Amino acid sequence: MSSLYLGRLKPDERQALISTLHTTQHGNCFICEQAIDLVVHKDSIDIDHVVPLKVGGKDDPVNFALAHASCNRSKQASHLEVARILHRFNNLKEKLAAENRSPNLGDLLQQAGGGNHTLGFKLSPHEVTFSLSELGDNALRSVPVYADKLSGFRFFFAELPIQYLAHDDHINPRSIGPNISKLVEEFHQKRPQLHVPLAWIKSEGGKSAIHVFDGQHKAAAQIMLGARALPVRVFIDPDPDTLITTNTNAGTTLKQVAFDKSVQRHLGSSLYHDRIQRFRSETGRAEDDLSFSERDLVNHFKGQSKEIKRYILDAVRNGVTSDPSNKLRDYIDFGGRGKESPLSYSTIEKSFYSFFVYQEVLETPINYRAEEGENPRIVECNQILRLMNLIAELIYVDKFDPDVGTDKIESKIQKGEKFKLDHLRAFRMSKEEIVYNWLQLVGQVARTYFITLGKPDPMDRLFQVPFPDQVWENIRKFIENLMDLPLWVNTDLSDTVFGGKQNNGFWKTVFETGRTPQGMQVLTQPLNLIEMIK
Repeated sequence: MSSLYLGRLKPDERQALISTLHTTQHGNCFICEQAIDLVVHKDSIDIDHVVPLKVGGKDDPVNFALAHASCNRSKQASHLEVARILHRFNNLKEKLAAENRSPNLGDLLQQAGGGNHTLGFKLSPHEVTFSLSELGDNALRSVPVYADKLSGFRFFFAELPIQYLAHDDHINPRSIGPNISKLVEEFHQKRPQLHVPLAWIKSEGGKSAIHVFDGQHKAAAQIMLGARALPVRVFIDPDPDTLITTNTNAGTTLKQVAFDKSVQRHLGSSLYHDRIQRFRSETGRAEDDLSFSERDLVNHFKGQSKEIKRYILDAVRNGVTSDPSNKLRDYIDFGGRGKESPLSYSTIEKSFYSFFVYQEVLETPINYRAEEGENPRIVECNQILRLMNLIAELIYVDKFDPDVGTDKIESKIQKGEKFKLDHLRAFRMSKEEIVYNWLQLVGQVARTYFITLGKPDPMDRLFQVPFPDQVWENIRKFIENLMDLPLWVNTDLSDTVFGGKQNNGFWKTVFETGRTPQGMQVLTQPLNLIEMIK
C-alpha cells in the first residue's frame, strides 16, 4: 500500500527524512543491517513502513525505516522487523553452508547467547528444586514432578532461560526448515503455539544441561524473536532409545512430522549404535568390543529383526551421506522441495544405496579385518563414496550452476531460452529414471571386469570387494563416454523424450536399443559397454 505521507513530501523534505532515519539507524539498512552510504546508495534507497499499513501501521515518520532497495524488494516478510530477523537467519544459513549443513536449534541458541550453562537442581520423589545462580539469580524454585502413566517417565514443567537450553542433535538431528518464516510471523502476531519444547536431564550429579529434543522449530522461532526464556517439559532420566524410536516413528509410520529421508537414516544410524551399546552391556562385553556380527545383533534383539536390519542399513547410508569428503552432497536436495540441486535424496536412495549397499546382515564380526582395510562394510562405504566423488567431479563440479537450478528448464528451452551445455547435461543426467539406468550400467562395468578375469560375479556384494585401479579407470571412461552422448545437449529433444517424466523402462529401452518404446531414434546405436570403456 503506497504512502500518502511520502507522496506529499517535497524533494528537500524527503531528503531530510532520509537523513534523520539514517542517523536514527546508525547508518545501517534496517533489514540487512549493513551500511547505507547516502552518496553511493542515493539512487537505491527505499523508505518503507516498519509495520505495514494493511495491518494497522501508521503512515507517519515514527513508522518509517530506511533500507537498501534490493533488501526491501527481496524481503521475506512485509513487516520489516520480521524481514530483518529472517535476513539474519539467511546469513546464518550461508555461513553454515561451508560446513555442508543448515542451522539447527543449537546454532540459534549459540547466536542468541544461549546453551552455555548447566542447571543445578535437587530432586525428590515429588518435586525438583533449582536456581539460576549462573545468571546471578540465587532464588530457589520448586516445581512438581509428575509421572507419565504409559511410559513411566518422570517429568516437570519449568520456564527456563535460554542459557540453560541445549539442542540434542543425537535424538533430533533435524535442521531448521524453511517453514520457520511462517512460525516467526505467527509468533510476531502474538498468536501462541500451544506445544512446548520437550527436553531431558540426567539426575546423576545434580547438574545437567536441558537437552531439547522436540519442538525445536517453535523454540527457534521464539528465540529469533528475542525470547530469553522458554517453557519446557523436562523428562528426568528417560530411556534415550525410547525417545529416538518415538522420534523416528513420528516421522515415518505415524507421519506426524515431515522428516526427510536423510534425517530418518540419521536416526536409524543412532539407533544402530545404541543397539550395539545395549548388546555389549547385556552380554557382558567391554565398551569397545566389536567382535560380534550384524547377525548376532539381529538374533539377540528377538522380535526386532526387521528394525535392526533397517538400522544397520541406515548406518551404512548415513555414513556415506554425511561423510565430510562427499563431494556429491553439494548437488543433492535433501528436502525434496528445492529447485536448486539436480539430484533428489530419493534418487540417491533408489540408485546408489539400492544397487550398491548389500541389503542383508553380515555374519562376519563388525571389526573383521578393519585394520587391514578389508572390512566388507568399510570397503563398501569407501567405494560408494569414491564413486560419488568421481561422478561429482565429472558431471557437476564447475559444470552445474546452482544459481540457474532446475526449475522448468525444458519448458524454458521450448520458449527459446539458452543454457550452458554442461549445466543442461548435468540436469538431464540427474533425472531419477535416467540415473536409475545408467548407474546400473556402472555396476555392470565393474562386474564385467571380475567375470572377464574368470572370477565369480560379486553380484549384490559388488562394492564389498575392493576394486583394482583398472575397474575405476573403466568406470571413469564409461561415464565420460556416456556424458559425450549428443542427446544430453540436444535441445530438439526438449518437448519429446525430456518433455515429461518417463519411467525406468523407457530409458532402459533407449539405452538397450537406441530408440524409445514408441520407436523414436534417440541414440545412433545401443550402448555397448565394451566400446564405452575404451
